[in-house]
Amino acid sequence: MSNDKTSNKNSEKKVVLAFSGGLDTSFCVPYLIEQGYQVTTVFVDSGGVNTEEKNTIKQRALELGANEHLEVSIAEKLWEEIVTPLIYSGHWYQNQYPLLCSDRYLIVEACLKICDKLQTKNFAHGCTGMGNDQVRFDLAVNCLGDYNIISPIREIQKLTSLVRDYEKDYLIQKGFSVSNKVSSYSINENLLGTTISGSEIDLWKSPEQSSYVLTSQPCSVNNEPQQITLTFKQGKLTHLNQKVLGAEITGESVMQSLNSLGGDYSIGRGIYTGDTTIGLKGRIVFESPALHLLNMAHTALEQCVLSKAQNRFKSTIAQKWTELVYEGLFYDPLKTDLEAFLVSSQSQVTGKVTLLLTQGNALAVEVQSENILNNKDAVYAQSAAWSVEEALGFIKLFGQSSTIANNIVRKNSKSTQEPL
Repeated sequence: MSNDKTSNKNSEKKVVLAFSGGLDTSFCVPYLIEQGYQVTTVFVDSGGVNTEEKNTIKQRALELGANEHLEVSIAEKLWEEIVTPLIYSGHWYQNQYPLLCSDRYLIVEACLKICDKLQTKNFAHGCTGMGNDQVRFDLAVNCLGDYNIISPIREIQKLTSLVRDYEKDYLIQKGFSVSNKVSSYSINENLLGTTISGSEIDLWKSPEQSSYVLTSQPCSVNNEPQQITLTFKQGKLTHLNQKVLGAEITGESVMQSLNSLGGDYSIGRGIYTGDTTIGLKGRIVFESPALHLLNMAHTALEQCVLSKAQNRFKSTIAQKWTELVYEGLFYDPLKTDLEAFLVSSQSQVTGKVTLLLTQGNALAVEVQSENILNNKDAVYAQSAAWSVEEALGFIKLFGQSSTIANNIVRKNSKSTQEPL
């Protein structure tokens, strides 16, 4: 069974720390060393960081005293296990947030594999006891094996409520530098996009323009309208424009290209305000140009090729899938069950969609598919394959229950108004 554990009598116990280079994980390195641990830091690259930044993260880890620093890429795994089913679902958490947090589960998977290689059961993370990520990290560990969860930030929360000040003071006293950037915003970037919290965002005030990192300011966008095409086969993206996925372009590069392109048009900005896993209302700024564009194209195609019953019911399945992923239940068997439905729903989702990009907006302007549910003898509001009499009969039967109910309501209302 997993449990919090931050000290041990042994002087050189191995521990694997999920390391991002931010304030929280930077604090964890010397803190764990002080507790007698030999720290291996692992930066799990989910596609949101360039080579220069990764080198900076490595230097930071070693400077802080890490015994070893490792780097693992999960970008393609993220495309297959997160982006693909998310686009199948076509649903954002509470109709707002496109699950940019869902890389956490794959981060845990990658770190636990390192634990196994180093023959240690000790896994550490920099989550606080104040947010949702601790739930995602801890439940992922609990579902994936028998490991010890070490959470230094939650430990110091027992000592002070001013956690970030405590962390900064601790690092400074140890002789380490602290970036001024961490005092204003908490920024998380991955292949899916960027989330930003802190400062005026937490105070429910208008976000400063400096809080956005992927998208241009809408007022500064002066690009000419541009069209892009996305081709799908059974729901999976196969082409971006003319480039073939898997041969000429990877899932990672698709996301990077669409994030860059959509960001240039200020597409994919959002502010999530809603319910968190821990029961508080939350507020974050997010940017997800690539997911926005992929979902718009995929949804446009689905609406043309799925039956009315499929389109209506699928949203119920999709909503539950996003709730499970958001709330930390990524490994619950129900998620696998729901994904089986989502995969099945994609059997006819094959075709090409053209998106028109303009300032702050994308529109699906053309859909090409052999599976569009067309009636060759009828066009909506233009021509019919049925008679007027058939239409009138359909209307009568379709609304019969409502008509009868309203007749009874009027009858009862009239009787109550008559004098005694």
